[in-house]
Amino acid sequence: MTHVNMPIVPVEDWLEIGGVKLTSRLFVGTGKFPAHAVVPSVIESAASQVVTMALRRVDWQNPQENILNYLTDGLVLLPNTSGARTAEEAVRIARLARAAGCGDWVKIEVIRDQHYLLPDNFETVIATEILVKEGFTVLPYVSPDLSTARRLLEAGAAAVMPLGAPIGSNRGLKTRELIKILIEEIPLPVIVDAGIGRPSEAAEAMEMGAAAVLVNTAIATAENPVAMARAFRLAVEAGRLAHLAGPGARTEQAQASSPLTGFLHEALTVD
Repeated sequence: MTHVNMPIVPVEDWLEIGGVKLTSRLFVGTGKFPAHAVVPSVIESAASQVVTMALRRVDWQNPQENILNYLTDGLVLLPNTSGARTAEEAVRIARLARAAGCGDWVKIEVIRDQHYLLPDNFETVIATEILVKEGFTVLPYVSPDLSTARRLLEAGAAAVMPLGAPIGSNRGLKTRELIKILIEEIPLPVIVDAGIGRPSEAAEAMEMGAAAVLVNTAIATAENPVAMARAFRLAVEAGRLAHLAGPGARTEQAQASSPLTGFLHEALTVD
């Protein structure tokens, strides 16, 4: 028997954003958990390196309610501009986060719609243009739209973060086909954010070629958040490996994996 030695994954399969090389492709959020104290165990179980949090949840007056006190050194902080309704408000929040010592990474969220909580792509592009010029590493959260993604690329965004479904809904990849277009057409990391509710959906996003996924609600609202974080980690790793392996083509008709002729016919005609 001939043994073929093939590498399972490239030796250097990292994700590079803003000059930072990441080995984990699972970003996690810190909202909605029953207690801040569980967050460190979730991050460890998820093996995440990038953690997002809302600046309004950084309570300097009450250490027990300050989420920063539960985040260990070595993590890349990704403060988001949750609560911003305009580009101007998003820019102000990003500047406050930087001044508070949260670094230069920022996830832009601009949401006017209070019913479906869909991002305002127009205002998001404006905020991205301003903050990139100020030296921020900007990861904008958007509805998956090719024209918007191209404008963000031109503006200098470090990645594009399209929603899979309405935020906090756990409904999965409802925008699957639109996300695939972004992956195929935009030379930036596409990080699927919002709506992913099951590890299988995270794996599917990675199989499609997404660079990473960001998960919060699905982990935070699970009966066992720490175990669910590990499940998502394994799913993201499996999906990435499947993408690198190159899934086989799909066909409309059945195709036998072994010949259906020859052997059986010859055996039946032997005297």
